[in-house]
Amino acid sequence: MALVVALLFPVVYGGMDLIRNNKFNFISALGFVSVLLTGGIGLLELDTRWLALKEALIPGLIGLAVLGSTFTRYPFMQKMILNDSIFNLSLIKQRLDERGNTEGFERCLVSSNYLFASTFAFSSAMNYFLATWIVTSPAGTPAFNEELGKLTLYSYPIIAIPSMLMMVGIFYYLWRQIRQMTSLETEQIFHSQ
Repeated sequence: MALVVALLFPVVYGGMDLIRNNKFNFISALGFVSVLLTGGIGLLELDTRWLALKEALIPGLIGLAVLGSTFTRYPFMQKMILNDSIFNLSLIKQRLDERGNTEGFERCLVSSNYLFASTFAFSSAMNYFLATWIVTSPAGTPAFNEELGKLTLYSYPIIAIPSMLMMVGIFYYLWRQIRQMTSLETEQIFHSQ
């Protein structure tokens, strides 16, 4: 019953958010499916290997989507990070053109996209490892529920914080490349608002 109550919160919130915003969000939908799968594994008392697989699959799918975006017109880094609300793109593009660094910067964006996809590969591998290490009790038992809580607790220092540091490193790499290729100061690179 505790698992059902715990599942109700994200399910109801996800449904309300979809109705309120009337907009489909791939990442939110993936999180919603992840919660349903975790609950389903617990309620149906499936083997805990399914939980480990699910824990690895979700960040793995996101990583594959980011990696796949590299081969489209809109790579993730270019679409989400390098946008005009954060960066002064008109000035950056002008300087890149003037210095003949446009092609080099495109390579930098591709590298950033690969690096960003690798953070999800790290997360996927670590999620699988943690789930197999921590969740060993049969699904549907109180011990299983406790181990799920422990898995969530341990995932922050072992997965979330290192992943955030990697993303900060990628953003720093991108900022450094922009500075080197354009000779712009930080105040000129970013919008001041």
